[in-house]
Amino acid sequence: MNKVYIGIGTNVGDRLLNIKNTLKLLNESENLFRLKFSSIYETLPYGDIEQNNFYNAVIICETNFDFHELLIFTKSIEEKIGRIKRENWGPREIDLDILLFNDLVYEDDKIAIPHKDLINRDFVLEPLLELDENIKHPETKIELREYLKALTDKYILSKFILELEKNIENDK
Repeated sequence: MNKVYIGIGTNVGDRLLNIKNTLKLLNESENLFRLKFSSIYETLPYGDIEQNNFYNAVIICETNFDFHELLIFTKSIEEKIGRIKRENWGPREIDLDILLFNDLVYEDDKIAIPHKDLINRDFVLEPLLELDENIKHPETKIELREYLKALTDKYILSKFILELEKNIENDK
């Protein structure tokens, strides 16, 4: 079984509904187990494109997918939610990023694990630490809380709990 952290982001349409529908699809998968969800963070957009604020969250789960299969699966969920491909760091109906996959360090032309910008985004680090306060970067072995402390750019505006899904744990 593989331990995985997946980032979720949305800033187009009904952001809360996009997240709820995504969580439902993830929870229904026969290949994901023991899902736990962070709080949702409303955040400023990352990058130079003027756009709406995001809702971001992180999921931890176990899976029998390898990371390439998981990438294909997450892209299929984005498609089901209605994601339209736009410019890099642009608006999106839903974005699912594999942040960490076990302690794997890997990169090819489609994916980098750990996620390349993981240590530069408070809206990724904060929910990761909410799920596991002792998590370390698999390559540097530095605790993620140290990266969070060092960040000067802050994007998080507020935090809230998605009441219904917060306590769902899938023990299939």
